[in-house]
Amino acid sequence: MKTRMSGWLLAAAAAGAVPMWAASPIRVMLLDGEQAGAYHAWQETSPYLKRMLGDTGIFQVDVVTAPPKDGDYSTFKPDWSKYQVVVSNYDAPDERWPDSLKSSFEQYVRNGGGFVVVHAADNAFPHWREYNLMIGVGGWRGRNEEAGAHFYYEDGKVVAETTPGNAGMHGARLPFKVVDRVTDHPITAGLPKEWLHVADELYGNMRGPGENMTVLATAYSDKGNRGTGHDEPILLVLTYGKGRIFHTLMGHDLAALNCVGFITTFQRGTEWAATGKVTQKAPADFPTADKTSTRAEYNPPADWVSPGGGRGRGPTAPGK
Repeated sequence: MKTRMSGWLLAAAAAGAVPMWAASPIRVMLLDGEQAGAYHAWQETSPYLKRMLGDTGIFQVDVVTAPPKDGDYSTFKPDWSKYQVVVSNYDAPDERWPDSLKSSFEQYVRNGGGFVVVHAADNAFPHWREYNLMIGVGGWRGRNEEAGAHFYYEDGKVVAETTPGNAGMHGARLPFKVVDRVTDHPITAGLPKEWLHVADELYGNMRGPGENMTVLATAYSDKGNRGTGHDEPILLVLTYGKGRIFHTLMGHDLAALNCVGFITTFQRGTEWAATGKVTQKAPADFPTADKTSTRAEYNPPADWVSPGGGRGRGPTAPGK
């Protein structure tokens, strides 16, 4: 069977903007439908995440919205097999998914399906053991030392602290520096070792099994901002069976998403989770160690107010 690339794609490929194989896009499911509160406004952030992937020219993204908490899950049976990677912008309690749905997702990832965990998706399903093996660490929803260790970076290595305590904390949303600890991974290769992220929630004291987990990057959780005083994991990669998982703890709201560092690592992490490689080049506008970088097309609307407080600035929001 013959296929034809559209004129824009041929032109983009010739210019080196997208790889020629983008004619066969990476199939992505973007899963949303619930978060623990209005402060994590999935209805706002999902269109931005979808656009970020679409802008690369290498992904085809379908948004799959789960039923609400009082909805009927008996007919919610996503066909995971249609997709090379599932991106989760979804946070729900343990009882939300029936065992059959959980089992089908476990099988998908175990057999080689990719999985991307965005920000509060690591709050979900605190007692679903296999999910927590996939995400490595999580927070809130009653997690404590029984969920696993608190992992952080110290003296050139990852430390697993087992002191009792609740999982999950953050201070006020402020800019923070991200430090790449593994610079030769496909996701981080070619990026600055240190770069400044825009104001965002910096998760700390996250806990979990941490098996088959590599900490790609960390950020210092300042005690002066109700932090832990440790270099906390901020970008992770894991394996679960044959599946690859990319876990970014950044991305609280529209303003936090508009960071070229977040955009780039999210795009690259999704490609890696799906294929095991990264073809995207480091952008020229990537942030530096002392300067953030945003893009006008990802500015929140001019009248936008973060559901958790604070205002963003920008002319328009991306369309869904």
